[in-house]
Amino acid sequence: YAMLLLGWNYFFCATENCTFGTVVIQLARVMTFLSVGAFLFISSMLMNVFYGLMTGIGTIDRLKKKALDTMLESDEEPIPLKDVFGIAGYHTWLLPIDPVFEDYDRVMGYSTPQRLLREQMMMNSNNVTANASAPIPVGGDVVDQHMPNDVTKDLLSP
Repeated sequence: YAMLLLGWNYFFCATENCTFGTVVIQLARVMTFLSVGAFLFISSMLMNVFYGLMTGIGTIDRLKKKALDTMLESDEEPIPLKDVFGIAGYHTWLLPIDPVFEDYDRVMGYSTPQRLLREQMMMNSNNVTANASAPIPVGGDVVDQHMPNDVTKDLLSP
């Protein structure tokens, strides 16, 4: 509202009573155009994000469904906010930090090989007492869990 009021005063300042300089008026007109354009762009992007969260359908999927006329057949569910912002407190939502998720792999939709290998080694380390020299299959190769080679060292490094 303030930007529109400022623009209105500058745009229609063409009389002799105008106290603004010519350069300032032109700069204010350009700034008003830019700010209105930015406002329209940002509001359309926010509405797109809100629609995606409420319906669970992304922009590309929505466009494909419209083109194929299958919008009524969609079975997506709304996306919970904890899948967007994590399970930390509300105060962390606006901070530029990595969110903490209950189940990282479910939220991301995939799991990295490093994470899978770490989990497999943790599970196998729990069974070390039963079988001290149990090899770990990694990508078709068998790797001894007590003597990691260079590949597993690279995979295990953060």
